[in-house]
Amino acid sequence: LCGDLRCKRVLDTCMGLGYTAITALKMGACNIVTVEIDENVVELARLNPWSRELEDEKIDFRLGNIMDLIEEFEEEFDAIIHDPPRFSLAGELYGLEFYRRLNKALKHHGKLVHYVGQPGIVRGKAIWRGVIKRLREAGFDVKYDEGSRCVHGVKIM
Repeated sequence: LCGDLRCKRVLDTCMGLGYTAITALKMGACNIVTVEIDENVVELARLNPWSRELEDEKIDFRLGNIMDLIEEFEEEFDAIIHDPPRFSLAGELYGLEFYRRLNKALKHHGKLVHYVGQPGIVRGKAIWRGVIKRLREAGFDVKYDEGSRCVHGVKIM
């Protein structure tokens, strides 16, 4: 979804069990920063045999809130993979201010993949429309991919 990651620097904003960071590693990324706020989730990943590759030296794990940690980075990443908890649990990770911080952390023409899923689809809501609007305001050229349920963005300003 992020294109060619060989020798790229990647940010995984919400680690969970680490499958996104591990996939980026397998796709050839040379450095992956992955962030998780919940120590319990980190412990689950530590115990999970399918998360063992998180111990690879190319993966830089950070415990903390991505809302704060994102401030450390300026034009450092070739790609950002953003798979946050659902909106009702982490609405701030779907906000314009956070999207501006993601933009600042990306290199020019860097790529963003934002998984949005289909919450509210039964009630006729499409969360991706609001995500697209805010990402455009934050300086991304964006499109929605229905197959992956992701919004893809490229930093244009």
